[in-house]
Amino acid sequence: MSARRWSPWAALAVAPLVWLPAREREGALAAASVRAPEVTHIEPEGARCDGVMVAEECLRPRCAVGELDLDGFCLPTAGAVADEGAAVATNAHTERTGRRVIYEHIPRRPEVPEDYDRYVYPVPTEGGHAVSSGYDLDRPDAQQRRGAGLHATGHGGVDLPQPRGTPARVVSLRGEQGDPEVVYVGRLFGTTVLLRQVVREGETLWTYLTLYGHLDAPAQGLARGMFVRPGAVVGYVGDTGAEGFVHLHYEVRRARAGVDVMREDIARITEQEVSVPCDPRNVLPWR
Repeated sequence: MSARRWSPWAALAVAPLVWLPAREREGALAAASVRAPEVTHIEPEGARCDGVMVAEECLRPRCAVGELDLDGFCLPTAGAVADEGAAVATNAHTERTGRRVIYEHIPRRPEVPEDYDRYVYPVPTEGGHAVSSGYDLDRPDAQQRRGAGLHATGHGGVDLPQPRGTPARVVSLRGEQGDPEVVYVGRLFGTTVLLRQVVREGETLWTYLTLYGHLDAPAQGLARGMFVRPGAVVGYVGDTGAEGFVHLHYEVRRARAGVDVMREDIARITEQEVSVPCDPRNVLPWR
């Protein structure tokens, strides 16, 4: 671990924000049930990696300093960049109770690869397909995932089967600004770690929530309010809340405009009024 570093959040005060009110970090942490320790950064093991750590391999950024990685194209951050992020769409499905649910979500952008094996994930993916169950909230009702052991209809993330205890590491999203911040460690999708990651899309900054679910255990010492670097371990693959299926549930959600996720009730964090499910292929780095 390193000593507390300069936080990029101060610089964001002059950026065009669509979601971030006055931070008041000290007050938010004082109200949290879990207090952050004095050391607030978790480093990956070994040498510093300025890219994405996958299976102890450092994948370097494809774009140079001062350029924006926008769906695989390196664009200068200065000047007019029209992209305002993936658009929100509407879909519907029928729950097992028979209730018809209309919801908003962010489907895969047509310009990003469809093949799940093209992407970098929080766990190693060598040898075969990484994803056993993908994002399906954009599919017709009848094609969405259902099953007797599932508590809901449809799947808003990806399931990554791995042996129990496999480290789950922080993945830096494309266009990410600064280091991810821990929003929550505890029960949600089984044992869960929830991170806040800020992504620049064009001239707009968005808050994304990344959810590491069904963990056997979180990383030791991980707590709300800590900053974690790409490649750092946040937990270990398990089956809590999904007994019998050992895997990592990795989900990406975009916070609604004006929502401060550090002040939200965790019980509401995945509700439509707070955050919108997003196809993770929109923001995951490519291989």
